[in-house]
Amino acid sequence: MKKVMFISSMGGHLTEMMQLKSIFKDYDYKIVTEEHKSTLGLKNKYKSKIDYLKAGNKDHMLKYIFVVPYNIIKSLILFLKFKPDVVVTTGAHTCVAMCYIAKIFRKKVIYIESFANIETKTLTGRLVYPIADKFIVQWHSMLKLYPKAVYGGWIF
Repeated sequence: MKKVMFISSMGGHLTEMMQLKSIFKDYDYKIVTEEHKSTLGLKNKYKSKIDYLKAGNKDHMLKYIFVVPYNIIKSLILFLKFKPDVVVTTGAHTCVAMCYIAKIFRKKVIYIESFANIETKTLTGRLVYPIADKFIVQWHSMLKLYPKAVYGGWIF
């Protein structure tokens, strides 16, 4: 059975990723998201199938400069422990290190660009686009910005 890691930041990115939960059962899967009071309830439902990275974003730069290196190291540990064949992500910053780690180990990366972006690239999209094996956009208009992308429609 193929091993798939589903990774995203909390909030809207996690909401988008959880739209894929109907396919989780088709794989040996692991969910990775940020540890926050809004995501801790997932541990009750997904038990050993979920792991957490530290929450942080560039709006709180002092904290973020410590969170990023920690999350990179923890991402490597989680990757080596689970050994996924594929990393699927809906963004944002939490997933970038994991996507690059997957490419270093010659594993597939599937990136789903945010539903919220209709006419502009996300920072995460710009960082992951060059290495993604499949880059999926949810709006036709985004194909102009990401010519190698695939239109997948809305996941909602």
